[in-house]
Amino acid sequence: MTYVALSAAFLGGALLVAAIAVVRVAVVAGAGALAAVARRWWLPALVAAAVVLLLTALFDNLMIAAGLMAYASKHLSGLHIARAPLEDFAYPVAALVLLPSLWSLFGALRLPAHTVSRLAAVSRPVSWINTAFPFAAAYYLSIREVDAVLVVGTVFFLVPYNLAMYGVNDVFDYESDLANPRKGGIEGAMLDRRLHRVTLVAAIAVCVPFVIALVLMGTPAAWAALAVSLFAVAAYSVPGLRFKERPFLDSATSSTHFVSPAVVGLALADAAWTPALVALLAAFFLWGVGSHAFGAVQDIVPDREGGIGSVATVMGARWTVRFAIAAWLAAGLLMLTTPWPGPLAGLLALPYIAIAMPYRSVGDERSASANRAWRRFIWLNYASGFLVTLILISYVIERPLS
Repeated sequence: MTYVALSAAFLGGALLVAAIAVVRVAVVAGAGALAAVARRWWLPALVAAAVVLLLTALFDNLMIAAGLMAYASKHLSGLHIARAPLEDFAYPVAALVLLPSLWSLFGALRLPAHTVSRLAAVSRPVSWINTAFPFAAAYYLSIREVDAVLVVGTVFFLVPYNLAMYGVNDVFDYESDLANPRKGGIEGAMLDRRLHRVTLVAAIAVCVPFVIALVLMGTPAAWAALAVSLFAVAAYSVPGLRFKERPFLDSATSSTHFVSPAVVGLALADAAWTPALVALLAAFFLWGVGSHAFGAVQDIVPDREGGIGSVATVMGARWTVRFAIAAWLAAGLLMLTTPWPGPLAGLLALPYIAIAMPYRSVGDERSASANRAWRRFIWLNYASGFLVTLILISYVIERPLS
């Protein structure tokens, strides 16, 4: 597929949704209401478009000039703004058209604003990057090219995947979440029972088109990796499997949620599986295992009261914290075996160990106090992600395309 066709598909889909929204407003509220909406929103829409397109031109050109992005010329129209291909501007335009159109249609479907905001909260926006970035980095570093697979996969692992993962969890954890005092914020939405059906339907509806697209663009190896990823999303929470209540399997499954997007990206790119790549993925997996285990410490009391098993309820608070520290340490040591600049990423295990160390002897009765460290952990992920990005940029610059 050429970039022109890909851009046209995204922009065409957005324009189709916009046309449906316009017709809906005209039919339900009349042409006068449609004109009033246009008068009210034309200036904000114009300002937003100018800002987004300017930023797209700026950062596209900077990344292309630095050698971070490359395009196969045979798939381009040949039209550029400086170095940035014109096709790249279709995506921000599509977003500018699509978002207000969807908001209007949500009203037509009788989904009030608070329902839409709850669905957004369920998907944990603070964690979107944790799944989209591994896919995008793994795929792009393998092929060094922006194509349809990169765009579709990144969007899928950014929002739909997270809505499915956390939505399914919040629906089937409703009873236990009621007894958990830390639910209701960025650490987990409290999902009203009336929204359970809507959440499950929305999660399936937004995922299916992306999954179909990735299957059509992938190979059997990619299908298998995607199947494992989706199975882990469901198996963690759905009744009958409930891997989250199976000690140690809970941490492994949780880690799979974040490592599997990278594996899907590598499979779609038909990457070569080298010892260094295996070591990197193993380190990432151990980091995820440690992170889940440490996060489970703060929930020991409500989990036990609710009859829920976890790695932390079995091992107890102090030994679970030590287990998490050991997993992070092992992850850091594994990164030291990878080619430069990989060892720099190994140093990122140290701040995680540092925030956990004060709780290495915490008793079960005080396990909830680990929530203070967990809140630091959430923001530490952003700092670590920034540093990992710099390391990856260094890798790309040191190994330019031939």
